[in-house]
Amino acid sequence: MMDRREFLKRSSIASAGLVLGAPSALAQGGSKNGKINVALVGMGKQGRVLFEAMSNIPGLHFQAVCDIWDYNRKGGFGKVRALQGHEPNLYIDIEEMLEKEKDLDVAIIATPDFWHSPHTVQCLDAGLNVYCEKMMSNTIDGARDMVHAMERSGKLCQIGHQRRSNPRYTYTLDHLINHNKICGQIVNVNGQWNRAVSSSQDIQVNPKLSIDPERLKKYGFDNMHQFMNWRFYRDLSGGPISDLGAHQLDVFNWFLGCQPKSVYASGGNDFFTEREHFDNVMAIFEYDAPQGPVRAFYQVLTTTSSGGGFYESFMGTEGTVKISEMSSASAIYRENSAPSWEDLVKDGYLNKKPAPAPPPSSDGVASYESAAPEIFALPGELTKMPHQPHLENFFATVRGEETLNCDARHAFESEAPIFWVNPSALQKQRIVFEPSQLSV
Repeated sequence: MMDRREFLKRSSIASAGLVLGAPSALAQGGSKNGKINVALVGMGKQGRVLFEAMSNIPGLHFQAVCDIWDYNRKGGFGKVRALQGHEPNLYIDIEEMLEKEKDLDVAIIATPDFWHSPHTVQCLDAGLNVYCEKMMSNTIDGARDMVHAMERSGKLCQIGHQRRSNPRYTYTLDHLINHNKICGQIVNVNGQWNRAVSSSQDIQVNPKLSIDPERLKKYGFDNMHQFMNWRFYRDLSGGPISDLGAHQLDVFNWFLGCQPKSVYASGGNDFFTEREHFDNVMAIFEYDAPQGPVRAFYQVLTTTSSGGGFYESFMGTEGTVKISEMSSASAIYRENSAPSWEDLVKDGYLNKKPAPAPPPSSDGVASYESAAPEIFALPGELTKMPHQPHLENFFATVRGEETLNCDARHAFESEAPIFWVNPSALQKQRIVFEPSQLSV
């Protein structure tokens, strides 16, 4: 656990846009010239996000780009050439890439969910270390296969639950919740990710850029619309609860230190009526956490951005931590009856924020109100590209300098309950988990 001074030091470095770690350390391991040879598998939107985050990490050599769409493949070619001045080798098929590229060290997997497990397993079995985006798979058995492949190959497999490496999250858990117990006893958790209709529309593509129908069929897509909008289809993804909710439900399990014992979910196609997956899902998880029973509510909406976007909120008897990858959506609230936090402010663990003016209310309403809580913030902005710290952790582990913050086994333990949310909503029944449903 890093102390407060180290936390603030890292925060200032991150705010300056610099990369943690000395170049001399990054010159060890990898290929003969000290670089880590990287294959980019999937250069769609998420692949480009990961590439931008990796562009700030020294010691990487982007050797190959693999994507079935000419548009993405050419785009990846141009990005690598612009960044590193060389031309990467291009592939449509991952099997051809693995056969021809004999000195690869790492594969970055950012393909659609239903390809995550096959691609990861192939790369691990070929002797590569893998960073794969979440969800691990569109099926729980596919996720299990990834854990088995990691363990039999002896290679590294980091899953892209990037909050596990986010300094804002690690500091909050280590210093505030665990060490200083600012929440008291956590009794409830809330989380959400709400997106507007305008951000959830079908993605269209210029017909001139379409993929050959035979190639689409070979790689599991019926047509170009399905290729562009694979997240809407049950055979290709888990829908919004896994696409968006997986990040936040991972935080629930991580912060509480356990898996839930049950889930009850409700969902519907209330606006996007033609889609296979629900356009909104609400779920209640019950935990027997080490610190006591906790109920957690989560909602994901694709029809409105109301309610503050995305965040997780851990509510306790003495305080509440509301945390997000967006610093503007993060805040810490002290219950009026809790012991003073002035020493935490004095020691630099928290910054105090001005209290908002109380809203006017009648005496009748005021008699039922609790006193307004004090509001605090984390020290430092902790501004860094959201995926960058997680990728830094992965590459530092490849070099033998760190350990993974979210390997495939730990990711599976956290993701396993998510696979049961849609079945609960479809069956309109509470699911009480058996050990076999949550274990590898």
